[in-house]
Amino acid sequence: MPTYKAPVADSLFILNEVLNLAPYAELPGFSEASPDLVAAILAEGGKFAEEVLQPLNQVGDSHGCQRSADGKVTTAPGFREAYTQFTEGGWGALAGKPAFGGQGLPHLVASALEEYFISANMAFTMYPMLTLGAIAAIEAVGTPAQQQLFVPPMLSGRWSGTMNLTEPHCGTDLGLLRTRAEPQADGSYRITGTKIFISSGEHDLSENIIHLVLAKMPDSPDSVKGISLFIVPKFLVNPDGTPGARNALGCGALEKKMGIHGNATCVMNYDGATGYLVGERDKGLRAMFIMMNAARLGVGVQGLGQSEVATQNAANYARERVQGRALSGPQNAAGKADPIIVHPDVRRMLMNNRAFNEGARALMLWGALQVDLAQVAATPEERQRADDLIGLLTPVIKGYFTDLGYQNATNAQQCLGGHGYVREWGMEQFVRDARIAMIYEGTNGIQALDLVGRKLPMNGGRALRLWLTEIETALNTASAEPRLQPITDSLRRGLGDLHGATQWLMRNALTKPDNAGAGSMAYLHLMGLVALGHQWLLMAGAALRALDAQTGDAGFYQNKLITARYFASHLLPETSVHRARVEAGAENLMALEAAAF
Repeated sequence: MPTYKAPVADSLFILNEVLNLAPYAELPGFSEASPDLVAAILAEGGKFAEEVLQPLNQVGDSHGCQRSADGKVTTAPGFREAYTQFTEGGWGALAGKPAFGGQGLPHLVASALEEYFISANMAFTMYPMLTLGAIAAIEAVGTPAQQQLFVPPMLSGRWSGTMNLTEPHCGTDLGLLRTRAEPQADGSYRITGTKIFISSGEHDLSENIIHLVLAKMPDSPDSVKGISLFIVPKFLVNPDGTPGARNALGCGALEKKMGIHGNATCVMNYDGATGYLVGERDKGLRAMFIMMNAARLGVGVQGLGQSEVATQNAANYARERVQGRALSGPQNAAGKADPIIVHPDVRRMLMNNRAFNEGARALMLWGALQVDLAQVAATPEERQRADDLIGLLTPVIKGYFTDLGYQNATNAQQCLGGHGYVREWGMEQFVRDARIAMIYEGTNGIQALDLVGRKLPMNGGRALRLWLTEIETALNTASAEPRLQPITDSLRRGLGDLHGATQWLMRNALTKPDNAGAGSMAYLHLMGLVALGHQWLLMAGAALRALDAQTGDAGFYQNKLITARYFASHLLPETSVHRARVEAGAENLMALEAAAF
């Protein structure tokens, strides 16, 4: 049976010793987030993940969700009870606004916990995760009345939320959507259409489900410029705020899918359902992107979360499973064979995973800090800077994390050999669950195109310059410490590859756009490696300072340095390969006629 242990110590190391939150202590939310309080929250949240959510992960996978003839969906055994514990514990409201019943803590704290919950039970965590995204959209563009009516019960978990974009004929190209919104005399709209792949679309966890639905009005442009966003509740809401009559919508079917069986992925039918415009008419896509950007960061954490739990179980197995002898001589003299963790190829897979997990955790928490600062930093310039940085890195966090999350889950499965292929060990579920994260919330190919085609040139490249300057500053600071030289040298080479690939795209993508498309995925991975290299440099510096001061667990800091050097020597050099792929251009990629495939 698989297990899970929340990496609380590693999260606290990043929060307290790498990010150094002390300068932000006077900002809203941060003033309440003392190190002791954050440590207590993460410890309790980790315990909830380990003891409540993780034991239900295989239950949700094997049992799945069940749809009755009348369209009602029942979640797996234990999910309702776990959801009650989740809401009573206030876990979904940690970073919520106090005006709506939230605890007002930084998004940073909630993000650390989100990783634990995803690792323990990704399918379960999707229910509250989608709700938080819907809340973000309503808070951003909803009227004060809509915010007061919908946000408090959603934040408390009594109600949940979804996002409805995709239709049977329409995925990424939302200009093709056909769902219609007919205006009514009372100011509401009748929503008619079919949406597919709707995560958490129907279930028995909350007393109401608030769907955010994209639709077109009859006289709006039949393109992305004519899309509006509507709040469409499962149950209409009475004047006193309680759920009333059932709305004209329902789950037409549950998708039979590869993984995340514990989450209800629904075909949703809207048959003249009552909806309410949220935000401006024909500006729905802009409003939905608020939710989608939050969701994309969350999906990036899914890649990290599945990589982490898979790696933990692979390492446990590798320490216990005995097969063969170490190449350097017997390590287990009393036995007939050595634990497989002594074999270099097993170590390669485990070290690759570990180096990614710890670097990605640091980048994820750095990104969460930027989300906070974009809202509460002291000056407009600081808020804009943080918004620029997280906007630039969002497609990297989503795309790179989920590509590597899936790859690392298969590496972990490989460590178990035949047992990794057998369901009871849990590894094949991690692989299946991790795979969807590369697809939804914008496929990773779309993330790469967004990065190269939109994020790099935006505002004259302002965000990229800010980020590159931050890395250069870290390198210049670290150059005074000779013990960091292997890491700084490797990162400088990687940064040089990133500069070179960027300049090549600037010279060659405008005249031939296919060059940008052909190199976009390689460029995303190149940027992902440099981003993790930057975080590893910062973590190695923090570990050295702690060792020199002789504070904390010396073994923890030594292991951090060893892993940092491994990342620098074995993974970061891959930037040269990605640069070569970018600079190879589109000629050979696009040469075959379509009929030849």
